[in-house]
Amino acid sequence: MQETALSLASMTSAAAAGRLAWSIPAVFGVMGGIQLGLGVWWGVLTLLLGAGLAVRDVRPRLAALVLLGAALGFGAERLVTGRADPLAPWQGAQVTLTGGWDGQFLTLKDPPARLAVAPKPTARPGTLVISGRLVTPEGQRTPGGFNQAAWLRAQGGVFLPTPTAVLVAAKVRDSQLEKGLRGWFRRGLTVGLPAREAALMTAIELGDRAEIGREEFTEGYGIRDAFNRSGLAHLMALSGQNVALITVVLIWGLGWLGLPPAWRYGLPATLLLPYLALVGVSPSITRAVIMGLTVLAALALGRGRPDPYGLMALAALVCLLLFPLWLLDIGFQLSFLAVLALTLSMKAAGRLPERWPLWLRLALVATVLAELGTLPVIAGTFGQLPLVGLPANLAAGAVMTVLVPLGFLAGLLGPAAVLVNLLVRPLAAALLGIVEVFGQAPVMAWGQVSAAGFVAYTVCAAAGVLWLWGRVRLSALLGVVMACTLLTLLPGTLRPARDIVFLDVGQGDATLVRLPHLTLLVDAGGSVGSDYDVGGRTVVPALRALGVRKIDVVIGTHADTDHIEGISGVLRGLPVGELWIGQRKSDDPVLTTVLTAAGEAGVPVREVRRGDQVTSDGVTVTVMWPTGTVWSTEDNENSVAVRIQSGRWTAAILGDLPDVTENHLGLGRLNLLKVAHHGSRYSTNTAFLAETTPADAVISVGRNTYGHPHPDVLGRLTTAGAEVWRTDQLGTIRWPIP
Repeated sequence: MQETALSLASMTSAAAAGRLAWSIPAVFGVMGGIQLGLGVWWGVLTLLLGAGLAVRDVRPRLAALVLLGAALGFGAERLVTGRADPLAPWQGAQVTLTGGWDGQFLTLKDPPARLAVAPKPTARPGTLVISGRLVTPEGQRTPGGFNQAAWLRAQGGVFLPTPTAVLVAAKVRDSQLEKGLRGWFRRGLTVGLPAREAALMTAIELGDRAEIGREEFTEGYGIRDAFNRSGLAHLMALSGQNVALITVVLIWGLGWLGLPPAWRYGLPATLLLPYLALVGVSPSITRAVIMGLTVLAALALGRGRPDPYGLMALAALVCLLLFPLWLLDIGFQLSFLAVLALTLSMKAAGRLPERWPLWLRLALVATVLAELGTLPVIAGTFGQLPLVGLPANLAAGAVMTVLVPLGFLAGLLGPAAVLVNLLVRPLAAALLGIVEVFGQAPVMAWGQVSAAGFVAYTVCAAAGVLWLWGRVRLSALLGVVMACTLLTLLPGTLRPARDIVFLDVGQGDATLVRLPHLTLLVDAGGSVGSDYDVGGRTVVPALRALGVRKIDVVIGTHADTDHIEGISGVLRGLPVGELWIGQRKSDDPVLTTVLTAAGEAGVPVREVRRGDQVTSDGVTVTVMWPTGTVWSTEDNENSVAVRIQSGRWTAAILGDLPDVTENHLGLGRLNLLKVAHHGSRYSTNTAFLAETTPADAVISVGRNTYGHPHPDVLGRLTTAGAEVWRTDQLGTIRWPIP
């Protein structure tokens, strides 16, 4: 993350002695006002922090800026969140819409609105005629899962409508390619390039990752996933690196022509706002443009380099007044945390041997500081940390230094960029090669970061800064890090997980059994009629967020897509000890894909039968079906069913078994029933409930056209005295094992 407004050195210049930049207390006021508008009580603490900084600087008048900022932040938040939803009258309706598609959102003129589209159209940005059903966006449904509703709310601004709906089951009826400067620029980026390289350049130069998200190195090894695993995902997010590389080339060229500083710095400054309009507004690029514009303007006017902390605060101030909910956006947080960490670059470089060239020392510490500065957000959000970020960024950084300016030139030339792209092509291929190699390196799995984890990180970060400034010894720093690490590990060690987690995977099944010495996953969901990887993009992130680093046993109940398709992604994403299946069908493409993935991962496959079991920590998991003597032509009737027993407490997970088979299991009394077949009317009959008398019943279900769960089943469960818990209503459900 080699980000800077002009250079890393400029970001470490000292502020005027004893004087606090006015933007610092002001931005604390804005943040506090936004937090109070959102109903977050500790926004008061943010305001007090801003006022405290002003008073400490012996300039109490700056405290008035805190109050003014609070009023402006509160007003901006109210303005954005208080707007009426223009699409409310059509929620739930089947519609056909015409609008501008930018690769991320569909923008309508009448009514003036923006909305997300699922699945994302494969058509390139431009004008689309598209049909589908309008639904409200969903919140976070699984641990570590994507909170679509919160993310969409953060995309709205004072002058930009907030996306308020999602068009699902979307089908493109007609499309026209993007026109104007952006269309011209896009054609320049892609002309004469193969599909992978074209998708890469579109992501790097325009921040449009739709096409690169569909590209794979090999089956199951997506390019975007490789970027994430190698620690290079930031290369596809427009940021200060793009601004720095392009402006440095412009400044060098204008200096070579012998122009005075006013022109050398002023001309690039005037081009930054049109550049922002070209690539589109996002937290990282907006922050970089504001900071770059301020630095260049100061240099052009002979005012010198601004205070880096005041400059960062100014950028945050402008961003939050225009887009108040960016405060909750991970892109905004990562961008500012990375740059804040980079302000320590000169101090960190000074800790390396002086005989090393300064540029090498800065390159080394930049990546390390950026990764350390963003560590808790990256770990807590994505559930993993790359282990090869330093060498990967050094290698990729050398390529990006040439590739970004060349790509920008190709975009400006439009369709005439064929000759430039002759140089772009091998560079883009080299970058993809770096990503492919480093993307295969192992990553460190990470669970959700608690409040205590953030406190521990803050203490360690403070100790690290004091060490860089020579205020504490290295031994003290290491002691603080070790103590905080041990304290954060202690709760999980003293009280390890012991529960059943019913993951919300929509219309499908995925159930995790967690014990201190056993982790067992029953099914991993799937997406019928879609290429969405439920296993890799929903289940694996949820498992990582839950602190699962390996799975001892994965059970594929039967060969239905909504149960086992996601197992392939799990096998690729996490170490698995053993795969259990019932019937080994040779003519089912989904099961064949799963077995192939198991073979590639070196995971043994076991065909289980009634009576097979595994015991750990006082809990026994027993296979109750199939017997394996006779196979039905119906996959549901061959489902693997298991009973989980801990002392007198018993639960059962039944796959998609129909009621005829359920009545032959002999489960006896149950405390918890995982209802078969998502609540189908052909399962969970009265006789079965009379035998098992479950106190609680969990139904894993999502939006569907099958009528699940059927009203008859719900009625039978209620009559039997069972309390019903549904994933479509509650999201992921956690159930303790006594």
